[in-house]
Amino acid sequence: MDLAPEKILSDLIRIDTSNPPGNETRVARYLKELFDAAGIQSEIIEPEPGRGSIIARLGSGERRLLYLSHADVVPAGEGWDFEPFSGEIRDGMVYGRGALDCKDLAAAGVGAALRLAREGAPLNGELIICVAADEERGGALGAEYLVEHHLDKIRADFAINEGAEQPIFVDGKMIYFFQVGEKGTAWCKLKAGGVSCHGSVPSLGDNAVVKMARAISALDGYRPEVVLIPEVKLLLAELARARGLEAEITPEGVDELLGRLNLERSFTETIRAMTRMTVSPNMIRGGLKTNIVPDSCEAELDIRILPGQDRGYVAGELRRCIGEDIDIEFTEYREPTFSTSDSPFYRLMEEVTVQLAGDVICLPLISTGSTDSKYLRGAGIPAYGIGHMARGFDTAARTTIHGRNERIDVASLHLKTQFLYELARRYLGA
Repeated sequence: MDLAPEKILSDLIRIDTSNPPGNETRVARYLKELFDAAGIQSEIIEPEPGRGSIIARLGSGERRLLYLSHADVVPAGEGWDFEPFSGEIRDGMVYGRGALDCKDLAAAGVGAALRLAREGAPLNGELIICVAADEERGGALGAEYLVEHHLDKIRADFAINEGAEQPIFVDGKMIYFFQVGEKGTAWCKLKAGGVSCHGSVPSLGDNAVVKMARAISALDGYRPEVVLIPEVKLLLAELARARGLEAEITPEGVDELLGRLNLERSFTETIRAMTRMTVSPNMIRGGLKTNIVPDSCEAELDIRILPGQDRGYVAGELRRCIGEDIDIEFTEYREPTFSTSDSPFYRLMEEVTVQLAGDVICLPLISTGSTDSKYLRGAGIPAYGIGHMARGFDTAARTTIHGRNERIDVASLHLKTQFLYELARRYLGA
């Protein structure tokens, strides 16, 4: 079957899989038709009606390579300059929700598999394509479910997934990234108690909202310890070298070095978050009525942690800021996950990238957020995220992920497809 990846992506975008409610089975059925027509074995796994993931496999042998992506997208919201689920292809771009997160990766993986099937070259191993449900809401009905109930169907020597930052340019040099790990999550709920009374005589009560306000103000002034894990230290050293800067990479000098590197602000702050625990108070609830002094108040914190930082560490840091009067409850906890960059898999990804993109630099990084790779790594499957884009790509589009006017240029989609095709051909080739 000869179907361009931009056509596949356009079709995928037109299937509205906003999560909630998801409806990912519609994507799975569309892809199954493509796989069936190409003679590629596939199956849909549906833990709940409408919440299906698809797994396809091509070739046979001991080696196994997994291409993972997800079918669901975040809601589009208002204020777009075009219909968010149009999938329009115009002026060398594909427009719509999911164009970069991450129906593009799904289309590239499917496109690579279709090309391999069309060429008919024997594979000395198995290429597995998995387009999972529910990533945007944590993966319980997608990758987590597959790992817990169908691990043998997706087990591989290594996996490619989303998760890397898009390339950046430093003094004319294009730098590509591979995501080798993710920070952990240690989400917390703070609870302040007080004594209620009539709001006209507030001194008779003990205002829980005021207590929480003091705690949030203290967290705003929190200055976390800077920690340099080896992958991030290497990243900073290579960025400094690309800028022609002489710098000793130390925890004490990280913030000064980030200023000297003079990178895009979004990327600078992403690197900064790779070097420390982050605490972001993002929700607060307290009070029943304007004329009642509140006797309770809750705040929810998004906390991301580095290796060596566990529940005890988080609780200790919070106590240091907010004192003993406020309760701390962990609402979600996941340890950081990593895959080594010192592996033949990583080196092969570098080689294929340079082969296709030319004179570029490839560097490992860790994600400050979360992807389905955490489930694979937890099951012992090395997983690496990519964010490959073609030279001359629209750098303004990177802010459209989870935002308005999401889009990708066709050249970058072709590069991703070619990367996945070449990687499979080289790793699984007879």
